[in-house]
Parts: sequence; C-alpha cells; structure tokens
Amino acid sequence: MKIKRALISVSDKTGLVEFARELAKMGVEIISTGGTAKLLQREGIGCIEISEFTGFPEMLDGRVKTLHPKVHGGLLYLRDDDSHIAQAKAHGIEPIDLVVVNLYPFEATVAKEGVTLEEAIEQIDIGGPSMLRSASKNYRSVTVVVDPADYEDVLTTMRDNDGETTLKLRERLAIKVFVTTSKYDGAIANYLNKEQETTCSFSISLPCAARLRYGENPHQQAALYGNFDDYFQKLHGKELSYNNILDITAASHLIDEFAEPTVAILKHTNPCGVGSDPDLRAAWDKAFATDKQAPFGGIIICNRPLTEPLARAISEIFSEVIIAPDFEPDARALLQKKKNLRLMKKLVYKTEGDDLDIRSVIGGLLVQEKDREELKEIESKVVTQRPPTADEMRAMKFGWKIVKHIKSNAIVYVAKDRTLGIGAGQMSRVDASRIAIWKAKDAGLSLAGSVVASDAFFPFPDGLIAAAEAGATAAIQPGGSMRDAEVLAAADERKLAMVFTGVRHFRH
Repeated sequence: MKIKRALISVSDKTGLVEFARELAKMGVEIISTGGTAKLLQREGIGCIEISEFTGFPEMLDGRVKTLHPKVHGGLLYLRDDDSHIAQAKAHGIEPIDLVVVNLYPFEATVAKEGVTLEEAIEQIDIGGPSMLRSASKNYRSVTVVVDPADYEDVLTTMRDNDGETTLKLRERLAIKVFVTTSKYDGAIANYLNKEQETTCSFSISLPCAARLRYGENPHQQAALYGNFDDYFQKLHGKELSYNNILDITAASHLIDEFAEPTVAILKHTNPCGVGSDPDLRAAWDKAFATDKQAPFGGIIICNRPLTEPLARAISEIFSEVIIAPDFEPDARALLQKKKNLRLMKKLVYKTEGDDLDIRSVIGGLLVQEKDREELKEIESKVVTQRPPTADEMRAMKFGWKIVKHIKSNAIVYVAKDRTLGIGAGQMSRVDASRIAIWKAKDAGLSLAGSVVASDAFFPFPDGLIAAAEAGATAAIQPGGSMRDAEVLAAADERKLAMVFTGVRHFRH
C-alpha cells in the first residue's frame, strides 16, 4: 500500500521533524494538528492543518479536532470494496494512508506530586486513541505508528518498496497500537479507581519483552512482559531464566534499602547474607560469612561499582547472577571468564515507579501497594526499661531493613553492619529463630551481643527467650500481640532492650 497522505498529531515529538522531512521528500502529503503543525511549519515542512482538511474548525480548546467523518472515513473505508469507494467519493472522503499519533502524557502527569484530578482528566486523550484504533482496524490498507522508535522501520520499508509498506509491518504496528491503547486506558482506569476510592476494576496491559526458555520448572512455559530492560542491562552470560528474573527483582528491592556501601547474597529470593562496609570486599566478607553454603548458585548484588578485589572473591564460588550499578574494567574482565555467569548492570538507583504488588490467585488477581514503609522515629519506640546502646540501635535499623525481605515467618540476627543468622519461611516464629541460631553456629559466628529482628510480633515469650539464650541483647519487632506484656516482662527480666515498630512486614 503506497503512502500518499499522512496524518501526524503527536505529543512526544522525538524524531518527528526528521521523519516528516523524509516523508515530504517522498512526496507524501502531510495533514497535521495544533502544536505538531506549528513545529512542522517552523521547520519548513509543508503541511495542511486539520481544520483546512475537514472544513471544520478545531474547537473546545482543542478537544474536538480530529473527530470528523473525513478523518475516520479516510482511515476506515475498505480500499477494495466498491460500495465503500463509492460512498467515500460521494462524500468527498479522501484516503489517509499513514497515521502517526502518540498520546497525551497521562501517566507522566499523574506521577507528578500534587497533580489535581482536573489536571489528570485534561490529559485523557480522545482523538488520538480514536484515530489509532480506526487505522489499526484497517491495517490491511493503513499504516499506523504510535511509537517514535518505529519511524526508521517505516522509512526503510518505504524506500525499499517504492513508497509502500508491507502487510507484515502494518500488522506488527497495529498490534502495538492495541497494546499501547489498552495500557493507556488501564492507567486511566487505575488512577480514577484509586482517586475516587471505588472498587470498579483493575486492568493491566504490558508488551511481551521476551519469551523465556521455560518457567519456574522446565515443564512450564513462561514469558517476560513489561519494561524490565529499562531497569537492568545484561552485560554478559546466558539468557535470563524465569527464576533469575525473580531473584534479580528481590535483590534489587533489598539493596535499595541501603545508602551505605552494601553487598547482599540471595537464594530463592531470600537474603542469605548482607554486609555493609566502605570497602566492598570487606562488605562481601561479612555477607558471605553468614552462610558459606547457600550462596552456591545464588544471586549477588552490590550498590557501588563492583571492584576487582570483590570480583576476585566472588569468582571463587559458583554464582548465577551478579548485579551492580557498574563493573570496573578489571573486575568485568575477570568475571567474564565464566561464560555462563550473568552480569547485570542496574540502570536505576532505586526501582521506584513499580508501586504495585500483583499476585495471581484462583479466579483473579490480588493487588496491593508495595511494602515501602520506612522505620521512623525509632528512638521514641523503645518499650523496655533498658534503652538500646548506640551500636544496638544501628543494628536494629540494619536488621529491620533486611527482615522485611525475608519470607515469613522471618527472624534475622544481626550486628550493626552484617547479618549473623537468618531463619526464613517457617511455620512458627520459634522454628525460624532456631534455624537462624543453628545457621549462625554452623557458620562459626557468635550471637553474643547481637540484635534479633522479627517481621511480625512474638506471640509468646518463648521466641524472645530463645533469642536471649542465644546471646541477643536487643530486639526489634512490630508488637501488637495479646501477650505483649508477657514478652516485655521476659525482655526486662533478661535486661534486653526492645523496640516496638508498630509496623509488621509479612512476606508470603
């Protein structure tokens, strides 16, 4: 289908001038609207304004400009249907062969702090999605572009085919439109649903980013959807697996808790060692000492450029993935000697923006906000007769950042800059504590003077007593048990310092 006439109306003007100039060189007549038309005219690119094309003025502050039979008729009529051709001719409808439209920046608008409902509503695009859908429905005859990244593909195809585009290209671009408009409508619905505090619906639409070899197990099919590549860049190694992606996500959320130089080791999304130190190699030693068996085949992440001394230490064990904001040249060269080891560059300092936690359940989805609650005013939350020392307070803050990322029931024993013992995913809190104590003992680490952190309250004194007997001198937990008084009495009897955060961190 040769492109003779194009309608261009875009919010994101990236690459537009160059694209339109090339279309004009190929003899394509350009129709345009509002700010897009002004830009093209200013750049010396001839175009017909939409009001001239339709014979009807733009009105209502631009709300009505492309909602016209000459626009949608020109997009929708079937080029091989004699009846359609006759009707189009009778009503003076001329074919539009190319539509270039991207939508008002609704998501960017509502992401701004303090945006009002009225401001958000003004960014709900009407004409844009309508034109995109009309063009996509008639993709056998009409080329539609919603993403500036596709400009070059369209131009290359036209150059190679005497101004025509291929059906394969038009099909791909049309599908992209429906994915885009579905996501756009979902963003609007979700915002209004939240803003108006209704329980109407929840929708999500994401592009397929990759087909995976298999899922959690080899007999399960799987795919990755969304924009994972905006957050991470693979520098080396095998393709990522389903489990790798889950672990990378868990590791990234954990490391985001720390401003100080920190190294964390994870296995099956659970931390098995975390250490902080200005020297990353020393931070690694602290993390690795917590558990020298679990890291085999695990995920390693740090929040500073990975150094050669750290790379040399890591290279002594088998790891699946290593993540860092960057890799020093010598470190990268050393690690790349392992051809299957995946090296991932974390492109975003904090993975903000993914504010929803979505889980599949029978018959639907569970949707909640991410657990981003930070510990505030901890000094005012001391509930025991003895307040914590400065080192105990530092350890409490350190442990609380970690325990929220461990599967419940979760117990972690920590010093002020390192983990000592971790108990994860147990049916009882006492068992989680016993496992953490056993892991520390197995690693040859003393719990004398340690702090114990619990993701939820101690329902009975026994868990706290076990921690004290293991050597813990302070505890941080949410509080809120019917037996808080008994737990508190057990702490005071053993001269433990304790903080009730008032916030729990269940993780299922």
